[in-house]
Amino acid sequence: METQGNKRRKTIFSFFKPREPTSTSEEHSPSNIDISNCNDQYSSKSQRVEIDVDSLERDPSIRIPIWQHPVNQRDEIRRAYIKMGPYQPIMPVYPRTESGQQYRRFQSSWFKQFSWLEYSPSKDAAFCFPCFLFENKKAHYPTFTTEGFKSWKRVNDGSRCSFLLHTGGPTSPHNNAVNSIDALMNLTQHIDKVMNVQTSEEVQKNRLRLMATIESIRWLSLQACAFRGHDESLSSNNCGNFIEMIRLIGRMNGSIDDVVLEKAPKNAKYTSPMIQKEILHIMANKVRNKIREEIGDAKFCILVDEAKDTSNKEQMAIVLRFVDVAGFLRERFFAIVHVTDTTALTLKKEISDVLDRNNLQISNMRGQGYDGASNMSGAWNGLQALFLRDCPYAYYVHCFAHRLQLALVVAAERETSIWLFFSKLTSIVNLVSASPKRHTELRSAQAIEIAHMVATGERETGRGCNQIGSLHRAGTTRWSSHFDSICSLIDMYKAVITVLESMVNEGSSNSLRGEASGSLIVMRSFDFIFILYVMHKIMGITDLLCRALQHKSLDILNAMDLVSSTKALLQTLREEGFDSLLMNVESVCTEYDIEIPNMNACYKGATGRSCQQKDSITFEHYYRVGIFKAAIDFQVTELNSRFNDGAVELLMLSSALEPKDNFKLFNAGLIYSLAEKFYPGDFTAQEMHYLRSQLEHYKCDVLCHESFQNISTISKLCQRLVETNKSQNYNLIDRLIRLILTLPVSTATTERSFSAMKLIKTAIRNKIEEDFLADSMIVYIERELAENIDSDSIIDEFYSLKNRRAQLQ
Repeated sequence: METQGNKRRKTIFSFFKPREPTSTSEEHSPSNIDISNCNDQYSSKSQRVEIDVDSLERDPSIRIPIWQHPVNQRDEIRRAYIKMGPYQPIMPVYPRTESGQQYRRFQSSWFKQFSWLEYSPSKDAAFCFPCFLFENKKAHYPTFTTEGFKSWKRVNDGSRCSFLLHTGGPTSPHNNAVNSIDALMNLTQHIDKVMNVQTSEEVQKNRLRLMATIESIRWLSLQACAFRGHDESLSSNNCGNFIEMIRLIGRMNGSIDDVVLEKAPKNAKYTSPMIQKEILHIMANKVRNKIREEIGDAKFCILVDEAKDTSNKEQMAIVLRFVDVAGFLRERFFAIVHVTDTTALTLKKEISDVLDRNNLQISNMRGQGYDGASNMSGAWNGLQALFLRDCPYAYYVHCFAHRLQLALVVAAERETSIWLFFSKLTSIVNLVSASPKRHTELRSAQAIEIAHMVATGERETGRGCNQIGSLHRAGTTRWSSHFDSICSLIDMYKAVITVLESMVNEGSSNSLRGEASGSLIVMRSFDFIFILYVMHKIMGITDLLCRALQHKSLDILNAMDLVSSTKALLQTLREEGFDSLLMNVESVCTEYDIEIPNMNACYKGATGRSCQQKDSITFEHYYRVGIFKAAIDFQVTELNSRFNDGAVELLMLSSALEPKDNFKLFNAGLIYSLAEKFYPGDFTAQEMHYLRSQLEHYKCDVLCHESFQNISTISKLCQRLVETNKSQNYNLIDRLIRLILTLPVSTATTERSFSAMKLIKTAIRNKIEEDFLADSMIVYIERELAENIDSDSIIDEFYSLKNRRAQLQ
């Protein structure tokens, strides 16, 4: 009976111990359990901490160990580091380390012997890349993961070489880490993929679906179109460019239509905004990698400029100028970075970060191209001065286009009559073009005039001829726009007169009629016509230089030649061009019944009162000396002042390499001095001896070779040396030519990138993210590289970046 009573009294607590209440006192907490670590593990599972893998530190001595990152992101971070590869900066000279009675240093040739090797410039130490990726808290080799190896004496020590000892046998921790890298990147063998293996047909459908997404993103990026729509739901009539593009591809291809959008698995549609950004980022990174491969180990120059975007953020564009393996001069857009301020230190930090992330060393910089702002060009604390402290051969060149702009603007402002002319020209253009009604009247009057001139035989007919245009407004930052404005007014002079007369007779208000009447009086004055054609002559000469400075392939020596020819043409116009110009102006005035003053009569300035006349001069003297020669003199003076690089020794010595006029300026002594004085870091003492010998052979061989005759620019010379394989025989001369070509000319490429930014980041898309903007811009600008990216390689990289639910391999 007692046994049966005991059985009846058994409850659930007879088998399970009830949970004791949690005590808040510290004395009840077990001392051997790390509560903080447990909390960290639980929090890492419940809340994902987003880490920007693109901003990961690359310097081995500075970056955070892998085991300190959240557990659920370690593999993603490892993949990001593997994609970037070991950090192997190639420096001209590595720091020396005292070893006993000798000095030793790191050697870049070790990178080829040991592909896993990394170097930290900040610590002057070597590290192991695979061991870093898979090290634990207790590292097997802290010397190669956290502390850094510096005993350079023990590297080339036969079988006792520290690098060989670290590599070890097949089962060493280092080789285990190497095998772990291969296993991590081989996604098809991961356990989740093996357990949920998909058929080859399903894999092909997944790839086809992703292929449609990639091609849609590529096309929209190349056309600077928005991706998303206002309403992307199934009931929407317009789901945005991206969805509509996929539908269009599906309608054209039935096999694609069967696997995309509504017919795709819900966990692998590949249409979400996050997927779009990932694919665009992969595409942009591939473009950057192609540019990095084009640069290789060559020296490069940076072109930098800043501008505000639509959302009033300061954006800094970075363009790299270099000479590729084939000898072609390249200017590649590389990055756009949002900067909080435009101080020199901030700009230098952002530029250095971009270069460092792409394994481009500041020590390989051989030129800087900026505008003339004090934060950029300051001799003591400007951006160019800060980079010169790190690399004394990164010579700064003030943008030639900005110099020309400043020269022309200042010259126009110094002559009162010229300044008044442009002020009146702007008022006339604004008055006639402001109203759609007057703009229509202008086009109608122009059409009637063209039809009349064609009927009378004054104009020829043909494709592209006799098109109806409009008046161009003069811009404040583009002096060539002033020339376009003058040309358009000359072409449409009669039509503008007709519109102004109509406004005087039929204007809607007294103020409008009065303004039109004043403009009409100005346009029918001899002074206005004379200055109009004077500036047309002068700016026609300078416009060639304006447009040439926009070319990417223009070298600095050719630019200086264009400046010299521009000044020579202006001087010729000053001495010989007045009489023909005056005859042309008088014929125009006769055609439009404009009163022509007697050139031999006494000119009366100001109000015409005799007391205000300083000198007794004729009208001919006033127009010849007071306007014509004065305008040209101011232009030439400013050009001489702004473009004074002819006196800079670097350019004077570089001119000895110019091939124009069958190498007329060739001088072996000057070329040797150029390498010795300005590029001592690029030529060793032994190479300087070889350079003398190469120059002698170069003079006898290249200067007389038929393939090098009639070459006008140094860039063509560099290409021809590569084509004829003479760059191998004269490698030192070829190196010097490439260094000269690397010197910047203008920042036109950076300004073109801002034009692209305006197309991409519009008022409607003003909240676009910084990374998305940078990726969109590099794909849009460097379209020739983006178009040639293989879609299969994008799919493979997309699949390897992180764990995907649908299999793509």
